[in-house]
Parts: sequence; structure tokens; C-alpha cells
Amino acid sequence: MHHDLCQIETIFTPGVTQNVTETDAIYRGSIHLDPDEQYKMDHKKRGHVLIFNQEHFFWRLGMHPRNGTNADRHNLVKRFEELHFEVKAYDNLKLEEVWTKISEMAEEDHTDSDCFVCIFLSHGENDHVFAYDGKISIQDITALFKGNKCPSLAGKPKIFILQACRGDKHDDPVTPMDVVDHDTKTNEVEVDAGVIYTLPSGADFLMCYSVAEGYYSHRETVNGSWYIQDLCEVLKEHGQALEFTELLTLVNRKVSRRSVGRCNDPSAIGKKQVPCFASMLTKKLYFRPKST
Repeated sequence: MHHDLCQIETIFTPGVTQNVTETDAIYRGSIHLDPDEQYKMDHKKRGHVLIFNQEHFFWRLGMHPRNGTNADRHNLVKRFEELHFEVKAYDNLKLEEVWTKISEMAEEDHTDSDCFVCIFLSHGENDHVFAYDGKISIQDITALFKGNKCPSLAGKPKIFILQACRGDKHDDPVTPMDVVDHDTKTNEVEVDAGVIYTLPSGADFLMCYSVAEGYYSHRETVNGSWYIQDLCEVLKEHGQALEFTELLTLVNRKVSRRSVGRCNDPSAIGKKQVPCFASMLTKKLYFRPKST
């Protein structure tokens, strides 16, 4: 007699609770997954990088200028161009302008591209990031690049990097750490304000956050943010060799070794920061040199 998967015979007795086995999904033991499978990165182009750099904000928003962010912008452009990306960087765009640029990119044909990267250097609030005159939902942004909306990026890595705070707490040091060297005359540490943890639905997204949920993200007024400084340094040294999530783990380690030295807020002295990332990638990701 044929029996369905996990079907069991049960004798029902009045007043007695029955133990029933159920299945959540059919197990297909014949499927073999290669743990070393990598994303196809031999398209004609590496892909686009969009950078939205917000230094100034409309006065009614009550947000401080983000001094030092232009150093982040400059370093990111250089590093991603070295990885063969086509980089487009925009400064202090209004909300409508940001939305236009993102929508235009989502509507492009990415058939000949390996992947896509979008970077925000700004303040945040809840699950939003700020343009010059208002905030935009991270979920609304990522939704434009899902497979049903942007089919030419289906199955390809879609990376979002967000340099912004994610709360109102400083991370306390657990063990004594050396204070990061700062120019005591001009280079002070400031914080960016608030974006919380948010995930798009669908595979092949990678969300990279400058700090764990609920904590401040630190930015030096001359050298730029800790996270972007260390990300760019690791990209320079290992960007063409390390698997990308391993690279991000190394960035976590570098940032976590920093601590606040000079800051207008005395309570921030000695405080820490640890970035984080959330991966929906389904294969390993490498940015090896493009063949010429």
C-alpha cells in the first residue's frame, strides 16, 4: 500500500489529545548544492554604483550638516572605480531628485552588468534615509530592484550600503582600547542620526549598515565616517581577492577596534561602534579583476 510522506495511522479516543505529525515542506534529498558556487561576474560590465551624499539639509528639518562626508564620497568613488564599476555620485539632492535617479536606474537594462550597488551617506530615521528636504523609505527603494520590477537584475547581487545612525545609544567598550588618533585642532567625532534594521523581500540583496540597530554611527569632521574609512581601506587592500561578506566581516573587526577620542559630547569619549550586514545572497560574491 502507498503511504504519503509522514502520514501516520492514529486511533481517535474521545477526550484524549492526539499527537499528529505534520510537514512544513517536502524534503528533496536528491538536490545537491555546491557550497562554493559563485555569482556569474563575467558580464561585459561590472555594473552601476549610485552614491547619494547628503552634507546639508533643509533648515526646517533641524539636522546638523554632516561635516566630513565629502571625504567618504571621494574615497568610495575611487575604490569602486578600481573595481571596474561605473560610479555616479550626487550631492545634496532633494527628495524628488533622489527618487528620480533611483527610478531611472531601476528602469535601465542591466543585462550586461554583474550587479548593482546603491550607497546613502546621510542621516536616517526609523526605516528611512534623508534627502535634502525629506526622507525616503528604504523598503520603497529596494522594492524597485526586485525581480518582478527589474528583471535584468534578477539573480544578480544588489548591494545597499547605508552610512547613518540607527538609534540613540553609544556602544560601551568591553575591553580597554587605544584611542584613535585624531587631529586635536580640527578633526572631531560627530554622530549621524537614525535608520533602523530593514530587509527587502527576495533573494540576492545585501544590506550593509554602518552600525548595529539602536546605536550611533560615528563620523570624523575631516576624515569622514569610521565605517566608510575602514570599508574603503579594506576594499583597497582586499577588494579583488576576498569574498565580499568576508570582506565586510573584516570591516566589522576594524571599526570595532576604534573608540571616540575628541568629541564635543564628553559622554561620547571612549565609546565604540560595530557595523553589521544582512545577507540574502545565495552564492559567493567576488569582485575579481575584469579581463581586458
